[in-house]
Amino acid sequence: MFDKVLIANRGEIAVRVIRACRELAVQTVVVYSEADAHSLPVHLADEAICIGPPSSRESYLNIPAVISAALISGAQAIHPGYGFLSENADFSEVCREHGLVFIGPPPEVLARFHDKSATRLAMKRIGMPVVPGSDGPVRSASEALRIAEAIGYPVMLKAKAGGGGRGMRKAESSRDLQRLWEQARGEAKASFGDDGIYVERNLEGVRHIEAQVLVDNRGTGVCLGERECSIQRRHQKMLEEAPSSTISEDLRQRIKKRAIDAAVHFGYRGVGTFEFLVDGEDREYFIEVNARIQVEHTVTEAVTGVDLVKEQIALAAGEPLSFSDEQVWVTGHAIECRINAEDPDANFAPSTGTLATWLPPAGPGIRLDTHCFQGYEVPPYYDSLLAKVIAWGRDRTEAVARMQRALDEFTVVGVTTNISAHKKILASELFRSGQVTTHLIDTVGIEALAG
Repeated sequence: MFDKVLIANRGEIAVRVIRACRELAVQTVVVYSEADAHSLPVHLADEAICIGPPSSRESYLNIPAVISAALISGAQAIHPGYGFLSENADFSEVCREHGLVFIGPPPEVLARFHDKSATRLAMKRIGMPVVPGSDGPVRSASEALRIAEAIGYPVMLKAKAGGGGRGMRKAESSRDLQRLWEQARGEAKASFGDDGIYVERNLEGVRHIEAQVLVDNRGTGVCLGERECSIQRRHQKMLEEAPSSTISEDLRQRIKKRAIDAAVHFGYRGVGTFEFLVDGEDREYFIEVNARIQVEHTVTEAVTGVDLVKEQIALAAGEPLSFSDEQVWVTGHAIECRINAEDPDANFAPSTGTLATWLPPAGPGIRLDTHCFQGYEVPPYYDSLLAKVIAWGRDRTEAVARMQRALDEFTVVGVTTNISAHKKILASELFRSGQVTTHLIDTVGIEALAG
């Protein structure tokens, strides 16, 4: 095991990693921007090093500054969290060149899965079902039009280096596609430094199901089941569950096997997620690999009892998996609500300010992952995530009831949050009956969903 780990991230995930390291008796170093000088990770870590101004490009994405901080502090490994440098193959390679362990997949694996269109083609070649679309990036709008005509509208234009819903545009017709082509390329270039776009058929009425995998350095892999991530707004997840209440046991086992077989086949290492769309006839379609810890890893932890972050660190240190597939038991049901600083009544516009009141929920079955505290100033420079509320129950009904109780208790004054939107979702009959799809909120709207 490592003696000291540097955490190249901020917010709740930095706090989460610090806590995992503390349980492993590992010293922690956090890097921080000037805007985060008084943040909770800085307070909790054993050491803290400022690496630049508030801008992410000058701080959390500044590879030389992060590497320098690791070397100066004597850290042996770097945990990238999620976002920022977590799936950056160049960063993983630089870590290796400087004798630092990147707590994540090796650079070759990150490079393989970074290109979404290439990943899609590779999966197709090993027999994984994929959404109909182009076999690689499309060079021009005219080529995209030809492919769209062949597979049928509506289609999605997707950034090949994309993630988090950026660089995606839905085209309902040829006119739409021509209008949106440059928009998608421009956003992809601005977000990822790569304007490559591929085309996929847009499947309607689908659910978003993801499988959590872990693979050690010996190539032994396990799958900790699936998560339901269909409650989304503009391709951004809002609420996640484990296990899914909408899929059959046959499909559950099929997705589990497909994910772990592909992970082992392609030499995956560490913790990762294989994501699928599932249609109304229980047919699954692979969409992408997230080669990092996920925001929603918490619901898998809640139903399996496995600490994914501790396991991730141990795997990076060269240790074997601490459990076998036969030892994985899913117990009860868990739900996570992402609490963001945004205003649902103003089209979810970001909200910033100082937390004059911060009274988070507690009680049976409730977990809260956050970096916030009373008096914390929510900065305008980063993701709007304030906290994740996780509710566990013996079944889905109890988990929903506990989440509703937790959200009723949660009091935040100083910024506007999306708590009210989550309450409406949880109260809706469509959610309670499991009749949700990835397009539901964008199509119907939260107010209409609430009835």
